[in-house]
Amino acid sequence: MSEPTPINEETVNEAVDAALKAISEASTSSELKAARSAHTGETSPLARLNGMLRSVPNDQKAALGKLVGGARGRVNKALAAREGEVLVAEETAKLASEAVDVTAVASRYRAGARHPLNLLMEHMSDIFVGMGWEVAEGPELENEWFNFDSLNFDEDHPARAMQDTFFIDPVESHLVLRTHTSPVQIRSLLTRDLPVYVVAPGRVFRTDELDATHTPVFHQLEGIAIDKGLTMAHLRGTLEHLARSLFGEGAQIRLRPNFFPFTEPSAEMDVWQPNAKGGARWIEWGGCGMVNGNVLRAAGIDPDEYQGFAFGMGIERTLQFRNEMNDMRDMVEGDIRFSQQFGMAV
Repeated sequence: MSEPTPINEETVNEAVDAALKAISEASTSSELKAARSAHTGETSPLARLNGMLRSVPNDQKAALGKLVGGARGRVNKALAAREGEVLVAEETAKLASEAVDVTAVASRYRAGARHPLNLLMEHMSDIFVGMGWEVAEGPELENEWFNFDSLNFDEDHPARAMQDTFFIDPVESHLVLRTHTSPVQIRSLLTRDLPVYVVAPGRVFRTDELDATHTPVFHQLEGIAIDKGLTMAHLRGTLEHLARSLFGEGAQIRLRPNFFPFTEPSAEMDVWQPNAKGGARWIEWGGCGMVNGNVLRAAGIDPDEYQGFAFGMGIERTLQFRNEMNDMRDMVEGDIRFSQQFGMAV
């Protein structure tokens, strides 16, 4: 009589039930792959039962082989069916995640904007172009003669000290980062026929600490007019026109005596800003005066025949009090929100 075998209908059904349960619970390809390995792989219960067929009596091999083979067929069929379902579900989920709502408002990149300092500098230049003046530019790395000597700065003037000016090594090269745009005025006098009416906007450099009211790199707009018969009255009328164009028809200027090496007489210019927040007030704006005769001689112009006036103001300072800004550092930090408050003009 044959010995009893561990292969029977109960053990086979237990292996099949466990496999079908794992297959039905698999919801992703990776989970289904794990179920396939656990229930049809070489170490799975059905694989071990199939291996036992080699040791069963010959008179039982056919029946038990049919039992195990049928069980493995059921499991493989369930795997194939579930694999199709999982693939369809995953493809559907993928399409849903990639779906485009054609009724939604299109996402748009926010356009950038030019910096308010550049816009103001161009606006101020345009005002002078409207009066028939020219706009001139010059190098930011400037020869010391153009930056100081031609403008009547004495050799021991404080502005020539390294505490105030960026000198370029070697010092014997006499090159500096320009401290104002006045050198452009001298270059204009040397290269243009008289009369000359020129404004020079641009970037300048001084050894200031960055704080609420100062920055080591800033912008200026300077102007010079050389012609016959020019007086302080012409200077005043020009600057009042600029002030009214920038601050409104109620704007005025006043000139207070001062000293600058390149002008004589010289004046500090204040502007009456009628629309200032908190009430109209006087604000210090820049310097001006009649061009010093030594400056004219340096450019080869006879001061007995030609006269002229010059002026200059900081663009950052103009933007600051024109738009009620408290901290000049906001202008140099590159934050797009700073430009947004000016309407993002392009």
